[in-house]
Amino acid sequence: MAAYYRRGRATAALTACLSALALAGCASNDATAPQAAAPAPADASAQTGGGVLPGQPDINGDGKVVIGVLSPGDINDKGYYQSFVDTAEAFATEKGWTIIKRGSVNTSDALNAARALCQQKVDMVALGASELKDAVPASEEPVCANTAWYVPSSVNIQQTPKIMLSTDVPDQSMLAAGYATALLMQERGDTKAGFVTGPEIDFTTTAVKGFRAGIRSLLPDATLVTTYTGDLNDSAKAKEATQAQLSQGVKVIYPYLGGAADASAELANANGALTLTPGTDRCDSTKPKYDISVLYSPGDYFKAALEELAAGKLQMGVEKVWTLGVDPFPTVKLCNGTPEQKEKLAKFIADVGSKKIDAAAEVKRLGS
Repeated sequence: MAAYYRRGRATAALTACLSALALAGCASNDATAPQAAAPAPADASAQTGGGVLPGQPDINGDGKVVIGVLSPGDINDKGYYQSFVDTAEAFATEKGWTIIKRGSVNTSDALNAARALCQQKVDMVALGASELKDAVPASEEPVCANTAWYVPSSVNIQQTPKIMLSTDVPDQSMLAAGYATALLMQERGDTKAGFVTGPEIDFTTTAVKGFRAGIRSLLPDATLVTTYTGDLNDSAKAKEATQAQLSQGVKVIYPYLGGAADASAELANANGALTLTPGTDRCDSTKPKYDISVLYSPGDYFKAALEELAAGKLQMGVEKVWTLGVDPFPTVKLCNGTPEQKEKLAKFIADVGSKKIDAAAEVKRLGS
């Protein structure tokens, strides 16, 4: 959830393991704890200037391809965080590569966790969200020489020759999500929507403004009730916030959460409120049921980078900006909208892509 890979920090330091085929890397906290740093390989200078690293996909030349994934959240959350790991697993299975993954990495442990992956001779370090930006300095260290880096971008991550940045524009997808919500609210005669999220920090407040602006672009008198629970993964807090909003007459709930999203959505379902997904396509889900899929899944972005790595074309020192209405992702999908509603949403998205609609200006005008 957030350039911005939009999710907040998970506080528990948990571990996840792969269990099948070549995906045999199991990263416990002990396994990824830093050991004494290994000396730099003789050809470490090959990484100093960015560009395409030689030897891809086996960058370190050890005869195998290993991808190391670090995530700040629950990698079994059926949503944003899990999509990143699922993509890596599926692609690695197809290619015969190995994945080492670790979820619920505390931001304070990001740097050491990245070093530990490099000590296990990974060819790529992939960060599942920008909250782990403190891991990036390891890309400059000898222990991580001859290693590609995939980093979700945010405004406070500096581009360097050693990393690839991947980002989207949160104003665009949140504006479109709000507009899609307003289409359904308009049909039902609703005027009040709700937004339940975790800590009140930059990426969540940015999302709130974009979502509010999108609703107001069609329903100028509509209101948005926002609750910051302080935790993206605490289901009890999410349900408490959702119930409070429902009691205030909210008819749409956007659970902009991590592992707690489904708990909030199920409660909204039980009370007849509409719901949106935080990042993935779950229009086929029945428990909970979602009415709008807001797609900015990091897995979709990451797959493109893995494809470049497999083809030997992945570049460091560059930034890919994913644009609504131009690229396949991000996008917004009405799960059961009418043909007319879908046509209106498609036009709105296309207008953002063509810059007929200036998302940043709309958010500034309507989002406060």
